[in-house]
Amino acid sequence: MLTAFRRAANIVEIEERRDRRRYDQDPDPQRLEAPEERALNTALSEIGGEAGELLIREQFEDAMAVLARLRRPVDEFFERVTVNVDTKDLRKNRLRLLSGIRETMNRVADFSQIEG
Repeated sequence: MLTAFRRAANIVEIEERRDRRRYDQDPDPQRLEAPEERALNTALSEIGGEAGELLIREQFEDAMAVLARLRRPVDEFFERVTVNVDTKDLRKNRLRLLSGIRETMNRVADFSQIEG
């Protein structure tokens, strides 16, 4: 998961600097074309909410276990979806999905601080 976090975070950071804008908004569900995009969006929504509830109850280990369920949809997204495409709105939406990975994981821990 750390590798997926870093990959998503690095891509978003590079593109935000290049485009001089943030991609921290929710993706537009109407622009989710590939099944992997839809699966990732659903997983982020469900897992983010579940992890958030566990954090409120200070069940940190359980929240980390819930985050681990992101691995498959994130891996499949990276294997089958190209983020930087020529279609501007599609690219923007995919960057928002990557930003969602970063945001969801950072709710539980600051993954950018983990070395290795």
